[in-house]
Amino acid sequence: MAVVVGLLSVDLFISDAVSLKDRRSVVKSLLDRLAHRHNVAVADLGPDRANQAILAVTTVANDEAHVHRVLNAALRLIESEPRAVCERAEIEIL
Repeated sequence: MAVVVGLLSVDLFISDAVSLKDRRSVVKSLLDRLAHRHNVAVADLGPDRANQAILAVTTVANDEAHVHRVLNAALRLIESEPRAVCERAEIEIL
């Protein structure tokens, strides 16, 4: 059985954030929704600037197509967040 690991990296611009507290509110909301709706591991990778965030989303399965479906669904959820703009997104299969 093959193990397929997928990684989604996303750079976000948080337009209305003027403080790290504003940024944390948006990012925490996204991370919680991603983890609960898509059963993925998520992390906020920084930077410590009020209007920027880098998120990592990962999942593991035995089917590459399933990994792509899960990560694409996670990306759609991130893109649907009105308080943040996705500046870059990349899916890698490891």
